Amino acid sequence: MKKVAIQGVAGAYHDIAARAFFEGEEIEIIDCKTFKDVFTTMRKDNSIFGIIAIENTIAGSLLQNHNLLRESDTSIIGEFKQRISHSLAVLPGQKMEDIKEVHSHPIALMQCEDFLNGHPDWKVVESEDTALSAKAIRDGQIKGRAAICSEFAAKIYGLDILEKGFETNKRNFTRFLILADRWTAEQYNDFSDIKKSSIVFTTPHEEGALSQVLSVLSYYHNNLTKIQSLPIVGHEWEYLFFVDLTFDEYMKYKQSLDAIRPLTKNLRVLGEYKIGRQQL
Repeated sequence: MKKVAIQGVAGAYHDIAARAFFEGEEIEIIDCKTFKDVFTTMRKDNSIFGIIAIENTIAGSLLQNHNLLRESDTSIIGEFKQRISHSLAVLPGQKMEDIKEVHSHPIALMQCEDFLNGHPDWKVVESEDTALSAKAIRDGQIKGRAAICSEFAAKIYGLDILEKGFETNKRNFTRFLILADRWTAEQYNDFSDIKKSSIVFTTPHEEGALSQVLSVLSYYHNNLTKIQSLPIVGHEWEYLFFVDLTFDEYMKYKQSLDAIRPLTKNLRVLGEYKIGRQQL
């Protein structure tokens, strides 16, 4: 049985993504309060896999997770792009007119802003997690409160769904990264399946330094699918660059890394993996 550490509790979107990625396999979910706790759990037991959200099509990148990944001893072994559809969950028997408060994670609340604006009499309360909001209602048998969570979470905690699919933008997807200890990662993917890579590096503080690196990557037929910059603390106006690449030929990709190494500083491969599927 695979053990997978997630941020959140049963029914969280991380839980759903983990089960979808390891579909057909028996897994045990390990609840973690924060993303940092996910990495701590993996460090204590290198047989544990992890899953973290890295970006959302509406909310953008989770910058904290980029740094946690760079500072860890883990490697990316895969990705999963999950459609995020929210549900309004309440205790059985409760109706829309009974709701006085709505609890959920700040990002989920933001994604449902138009729906919530249509109910100005509701008090909107931020919480640590979508599924945890549903669990709190079940555990406390709290009437007059609703949770914005997944349909799966509502089912787990025995709540009724009054409405679903009310997120403002229906093209709401979160990209999750699946992580493993570096040794495990080396055994996980067949080289013939690897078509994507995530790398991080810095460049000299010189004119055109980044464009030179990107030109070399392009020369070797890498397709740059994402670039994210983060400031380096203590080094004014210097940045870390997180780059996602896709490619058809693994050896050409490896040659491109050798070619950019003299142009970069602290180049590190965060993971090489298959291009993940997208849940519709």
